[in-house]
Amino acid sequence: MPDFDPDASSPSTAWLKRAFTGADSTNARKTVTFGDAAAVRSLPLWSFLSFVLLMAIWYVVKIGGDDGILNDRTFASQKDTWDAFLLLASEGYRNITLWEHTSASLSRVGQGMLWGTVLGVPIGLAMGLSSKLRGFFDAPVELFRPIPPLALLPLFILWFGLGDKSARNLLIFASIWIMIIAARAGVRTVNLSKIRAAYSLGASKPQILWRVILPNALPEIFTGFRVAVGVSWGTLVAAELLGTSTGLGSMIFQARNFFRIDVIIVGVIIIALLGVLMDIGVRFLEAKLIPWRGKG
Repeated sequence: MPDFDPDASSPSTAWLKRAFTGADSTNARKTVTFGDAAAVRSLPLWSFLSFVLLMAIWYVVKIGGDDGILNDRTFASQKDTWDAFLLLASEGYRNITLWEHTSASLSRVGQGMLWGTVLGVPIGLAMGLSSKLRGFFDAPVELFRPIPPLALLPLFILWFGLGDKSARNLLIFASIWIMIIAARAGVRTVNLSKIRAAYSLGASKPQILWRVILPNALPEIFTGFRVAVGVSWGTLVAAELLGTSTGLGSMIFQARNFFRIDVIIVGVIIIALLGVLMDIGVRFLEAKLIPWRGKG
């Protein structure tokens, strides 16, 4: 029996050579059909097809009759929803324009995410770099992280009163724990050989933090940010029940009192679209700041 030659170039052994030696990694990436996460892209055609499917389900459910759960009193048709949107865009709802509601919600989510990130990321980095700080912050982080923000609504009303302050602080609470965990996890993913190489080149601790640790922790931080954006929009409606007169959540709550199902659906769709747009913006920023992600 002939000996196995790892350098043989026959098609039957070429893949073994690449798999075990990593040779020809560029060509290997071109031929991988499963498992290459960096090569996965969201195809516009499939996104369009899923959107068409959702619209078709909505249409079929509504023409199925008024005897079921989704009748005219509990769910609006596509036409009624579109008409409600046009009316809201031109006249607003209860003397407040749709843009005022939308901009108020964007401002609250933006402020909540900003402060959640500004406060959460440094704490997470500190927990990942210091055993003492990890021990100090571990208890409150693990204690408060599982608490649903909605469970704190009564306390936030008592502490901060009704209005924007309570809503903003509730959104900060919803996002800060996610950012802490993401930053802490990001530090743990940094390859120790990179830190050793930086030390051998004479880098100081601040230089290692800013030029090695933080850049390599950014992928996890961005992932946490995207999760926090979704959680913040999910908490928004409840946050805007805290005595705010503007905001999409406030508009939805007022529409519920008057059984305006069409207005409620318009508000829900706008929240969903804003969440998607913010996620696209974060992904674009992520691609610009950390283009190497997934290409290792």
